[in-house]
Amino acid sequence: MNQIIPSINCENFECIKKRIALASEFAPMMHVDISDGKFTPHVSWNNPEEFAEFFGANPPRFEVHLMVEDPEVQADRWLRAGAKRLIVHLESMGDLVYLIEKYKKYNAEIFLAINPATPVERIFAHIDDFDGFLMLAVSPGPSGQSFKPEILEKIKILKNKKSDVIIEIDGGVNLETAKLAKEAGASLFVAGNFIFGSENPKTAYMELIDKIA
Repeated sequence: MNQIIPSINCENFECIKKRIALASEFAPMMHVDISDGKFTPHVSWNNPEEFAEFFGANPPRFEVHLMVEDPEVQADRWLRAGAKRLIVHLESMGDLVYLIEKYKKYNAEIFLAINPATPVERIFAHIDDFDGFLMLAVSPGPSGQSFKPEILEKIKILKNKKSDVIIEIDGGVNLETAKLAKEAGASLFVAGNFIFGSENPKTAYMELIDKIA
């Protein structure tokens, strides 16, 4: 089933709370971007303990995209905060066994992401280890970047390798690129600037839903 997932990319917790409250009115799942200023040039808010304290036992359903150098450490913190899906990068992943054991313990999913410059063939060795794969269509970091069209070919290559693979596309997703990514084989679409930069985020979200239906 195709799904649009609003991206929450913020530098402070007030922004996190505001965007989650807004998106919760129309979206069943959120995508929280975490950038550490090391794996990425950009630094985002990253305090899962504050998140857990605020939302308590009933957090929104969310996935966390760990654009960080130490995904094993960050994964543990975010799973305790209630993340339903971890997204870790091939470029920074260290201990795969540790990550797999962690997400199983918390009954979560785990996706593997790659940067635009990373050959998609590097995923093949891990194709049966993960629940899905995220193709980053922009440089890791801030929201609002332009979609790199060469990512579409990567989606097609991965889909041809394993026809039932779940592919998530993140970065520069709008009405045009969502349609192209769907045709290439993606089924999950992360959109931040197109939704939250709109005068009416719910309308923008529903327009994207129509494009991938």
